[in-house]
Amino acid sequence: LDGSDTVGLPIKFTPPDAGSYHCQILLKSPCDVRVYEIECVVSKDRVDGELEFLTPAYQSVIQNIPISNTSCVDWKFEAKLEGEGFYGPPVINVGVGETALYPLTFNPAAE
Repeated sequence: LDGSDTVGLPIKFTPPDAGSYHCQILLKSPCDVRVYEIECVVSKDRVDGELEFLTPAYQSVIQNIPISNTSCVDWKFEAKLEGEGFYGPPVINVGVGETALYPLTFNPAAE
């Protein structure tokens, strides 16, 4: 087969969460009817990390967190920081094959 008798069927799938998703695609023509069944299984890998900041009182420290994009699409991250004294950019973009550093800053307000 040289691929000249094939037609691409682009599908965009954006699962809201982990789980099993089923879909049927019905293709009809005057001479043919085809049903394709698709099942997508999405797992949620949980990655836990821990950072320890040591700094004198009232002095800030920056920890650059590397984010490596080994996928085939550009990434756009939105950061949601919780806890007093933590700061960083709200959005970071990581291009395909790139590693970006997210500068997480801790600025203690007290001892």
